[in-house]
Amino acid sequence: MLSGAGRRGGMEVVSHPGLPSVVPGEIPAGSTLLDVREDDEWVAGHAPEAVHLPMSQLTARLDEVPAGPLAVVCKVGGRSAQVTAFLAQRGHEVVNVSGGMLAWEAEGRPMTSEGPGPAAVV
Repeated sequence: MLSGAGRRGGMEVVSHPGLPSVVPGEIPAGSTLLDVREDDEWVAGHAPEAVHLPMSQLTARLDEVPAGPLAVVCKVGGRSAQVTAFLAQRGHEVVNVSGGMLAWEAEGRPMTSEGPGPAAVV
């Protein structure tokens, strides 16, 4: 599914032609940030306003996908691209967050954790 890659700010950014994608600083206003990483990744660090719905549980919990525009994020952008495509096929207004939480962290955006210690992307 990955078709192109480039570097942005010293990190690898994977592109997905035909899939609407934005970097963290370009997430459309009014979008819900949907974090599809697994529980241990979420606990270690996430965006404070994000909604957590792991990709591995998505099909079983489709009724929990927030209504309205979505920006889907994972660690780097691969899993979120798959979820973005899946949700777009079901009629959701959705964009992938290119670079994922690594790009979020690199841009100095706020993060919080559910565990001890400072928030970090794992």
